[in-house]
Amino acid sequence: MDKLKRVLSGRDAEEPSGLAEVIDATSLGWGTRVKGFVACFAIGCLCSLLGSCLLWVPKKGLILFAVFYTLGNIASIGSTLFLMGPMKQLKRMFEPTRLIATIVMLWRKEGLALLFCIFQFFALAWYSISFIPFARDAVKKCFLVCLS
Repeated sequence: MDKLKRVLSGRDAEEPSGLAEVIDATSLGWGTRVKGFVACFAIGCLCSLLGSCLLWVPKKGLILFAVFYTLGNIASIGSTLFLMGPMKQLKRMFEPTRLIATIVMLWRKEGLALLFCIFQFFALAWYSISFIPFARDAVKKCFLVCLS
């Protein structure tokens, strides 16, 4: 567990300095970070799902969809801030392993809203698990086993 904490905080190979210890003392604990991530991600997915369902409400459906789906995306993206912190996430979101998921997450297109909502949800999930070491490999293996 300590190795996972060091990898996610970006201090895998280096010894903690005095400044790092001060920052660690004033930041959220690992358990609080994981709970914050899970809570925000769940709220975000719920809002996005609700927004997608409200798309077919007569007259105000499009407005409700836009509001709830946008709030859901903000909460879901904000959930990953608990794992990495805002600056580290901005730096790492354009790495080659996350670039496609980042582009799909940020790209909007008119029409086919539901299809893009589904693609965006999977891109967000893939992007989020990319911050957890070996999680993408585990998901790939799980799908390969399920398809075999």
